[in-house]
Amino acid sequence: MITSPAFAGKRYAVLGLARSGAAAAEALLASGAQVAAWDRQPHAREPFEGRCQLIDPLELDLSGFAGVVVSPGVPLNSHPIGPHVWQYGLPVIGDIELFASARASLPPHKVVGITGTNGKSTTTALVHHILQTAGVASVMGGNIGDPILGQQPLPEGGVYVLELSSFQIDLTFTLDCDVAALTNITPDHLDRYAGFEAYAASKERLFQMQASGVAVICTEDDPTCAIAEGLETAGKALVRVKTADLDAAGLAAGRSPSLAGPHNAQNAAVAVAICRQLGLSDEQIAAGLASYRGLPHRMERVCEAGGVVYINDSKATNAASAAPALAAFPPDPAVNDGAPRIHWIVGGLPKEDGLGACADHLGNVAVAYTVGEAGPMFASHLEGQVKVERCELISEAVRRAADAAQPGEVVLLSPACASYDQFRDYEKRGHHFRQMVGVITGCDTGLDAESRSILP
Repeated sequence: MITSPAFAGKRYAVLGLARSGAAAAEALLASGAQVAAWDRQPHAREPFEGRCQLIDPLELDLSGFAGVVVSPGVPLNSHPIGPHVWQYGLPVIGDIELFASARASLPPHKVVGITGTNGKSTTTALVHHILQTAGVASVMGGNIGDPILGQQPLPEGGVYVLELSSFQIDLTFTLDCDVAALTNITPDHLDRYAGFEAYAASKERLFQMQASGVAVICTEDDPTCAIAEGLETAGKALVRVKTADLDAAGLAAGRSPSLAGPHNAQNAAVAVAICRQLGLSDEQIAAGLASYRGLPHRMERVCEAGGVVYINDSKATNAASAAPALAAFPPDPAVNDGAPRIHWIVGGLPKEDGLGACADHLGNVAVAYTVGEAGPMFASHLEGQVKVERCELISEAVRRAADAAQPGEVVLLSPACASYDQFRDYEKRGHHFRQMVGVITGCDTGLDAESRSILP
């Protein structure tokens, strides 16, 4: 656990005691702070009974408090906690801001912060993997893995690699990253912001918090180019990245199959630039690229059955993140005379109306299996361009795709939608897909007997 004397004797309120909130509360208590904590779920409050005041911060007079820690999932544009806290002149912060405050008491280290609409999880995990492969002590946290405050402090010379969502950046004010990186910006989470410009500005704040660190920006879309130009004008240290840099460095050919596709080439290019800024050699970086095994639910190869490969890309929750998955499997002249070979399972809770960037890769799609609330919308857009099978459930889509797919083809779950119409999160959706693939194909996808009994 990361603790700090900076918190000792101060008063904090914590709203939300899920993973990051619970870790924040524990770190504050262990640092000698006074904590008032609350969560709507009784089981989340139980570990803190008798250890701190259990009360909703909305019911508190916050005079004398140092701040209020909230979960990134709390919508500050609509939740009453914001106005309640701000009337006392206090900040609404997150666990990343607490980590930033604790840095002064940690052994000398570096921090990498990685944001972007798509690819930030893979880029974060890849940087962490390359560092570890090279023998550099590192941990990853933030929007991925274990909460950063719940992890053990690194020894001198260690690197904290943080994936940072726009929501987390909104709750952070003093995180001075040694290397701050941006993968891309496309429309997302617009229900939380006044518009796309406000969403992009949230990402840009990661660089504005830097005092002297290096910015690494993949300048392959207009918003990232605009941010890069602004930083250059301000005289900040900047490294511009292009996907083609991977080939120019001779690092593309040797990368792991888990980094297939143009989107993963972009992620890898950003990771290479970050690791170079951390002092790693191209030889060290190449070893990490070759041995990276990928993350669950992100172009995850579930199994191969009857010559058909099943890919779980449940993390693709918008069209911009699903499009690269479609681009990763073009027709192969050796398979069905070069016919389209993707059996695409698409749909869920829509974030946008239309196919977006996916429309550019429909020539790779043999059949689209539409599911969920967005199923009819996708079917109406796709019919006449590709063959469409209307399926309400993922289980039905997997069955139909498994029956239709031929050797050399791919069954791809890349929904281009949020999961909340049928699943709690994209991880549950991806796990369900794995279950269905295991049951229907008989492949060993790591399922237990209970999971295999879901379908007859």
